[in-house]
Amino acid sequence: MHPDIEIFQKYPKVDLHRHLEGTLRLSTMLEIARAHSITVPESLSGLVQVQDQDPQTFQNFLAKFNTLRLFYRSPEVIHRITREAIEDAAKDNVRYLELRFTPVALSRAERFPLHDVMDWVLVSSREAAKKYRMKVGLIASVNRHESPELAEQVAWLAAEHVGKGMVGLDLAGNEAEFPTAPFHGIFKEARQAGLHVTIHAGEWGPAKNVREAIEEIGAERIGHGVRVIEDDYTLRLARDRKTTFEVCITSNVQSGVVTGADKHPLMKLVQNNLNVTLNTDDPSVSRITLSHEYRVATELGLTVDMLKQRILAAAEAAFLPEKEKADLVKGIKKELKL
Repeated sequence: MHPDIEIFQKYPKVDLHRHLEGTLRLSTMLEIARAHSITVPESLSGLVQVQDQDPQTFQNFLAKFNTLRLFYRSPEVIHRITREAIEDAAKDNVRYLELRFTPVALSRAERFPLHDVMDWVLVSSREAAKKYRMKVGLIASVNRHESPELAEQVAWLAAEHVGKGMVGLDLAGNEAEFPTAPFHGIFKEARQAGLHVTIHAGEWGPAKNVREAIEEIGAERIGHGVRVIEDDYTLRLARDRKTTFEVCITSNVQSGVVTGADKHPLMKLVQNNLNVTLNTDDPSVSRITLSHEYRVATELGLTVDMLKQRILAAAEAAFLPEKEKADLVKGIKKELKL
């Protein structure tokens, strides 16, 4: 028997991989729909959250975001969903959250200027972090299926806000059908401008994508990356570089990366001495919390002691200034009694 989820809710947590666009509360969406005369079916949940009967494919998973993008109708909405994302993390005992958001997606419904969208998220995240007494770092995300020109705009805007809550730049989107190469130069410049870099790779694409992210872009962390185990060279490279893997178990199952939770390579990643962390990805879309992911990890074989080490690893991989990171690590160690 595994402990009830309430036990995991008591753990101090670090979530390095959570998308703002995947955190919207269903109740909030319904209120937005009423306020902005958006017609929604009775089965809204089926359009924006993965259901048990859904096909486990990346096409189905990404389709949820097509509907979610209809709701970003005003500055007030963007302020609200940012505050609520941080509130929900705080309720799950998250001590440090890195919330990534896609300015292009948030701006599209009403054609908001990208710099305004970024400011709205920054302001609301600072206010909510203070209110809920937690640390929040923001990561600007760009998609492979969109133009490098758009990505460059987002990268430069993000670089302008380094030190004001913006900590990193992320490349996400459909890895199966769109290459990373057009974005290499943008991410190298972002690193030079002081932004940390995390790349979605080895999720819907092969291990060579992880290798490319590490060698060609200098990614410090890999979003998902579970297919790294398919190639010995990339395994060694990731170990040597101490690359952090932002693993999201439920998301990997729902998006067809693996054929079931029992097939997830979490334990293989840990046994290969990779720097594994546990994260939510899109908690509302997946209908989960980080506590849920911790429980799933123990069901896959992670012991409580190993779980505590993975939480500590996440704190040590935070995109924070060294002093703030040291304080976070010290606090996590104290709470976990390590």
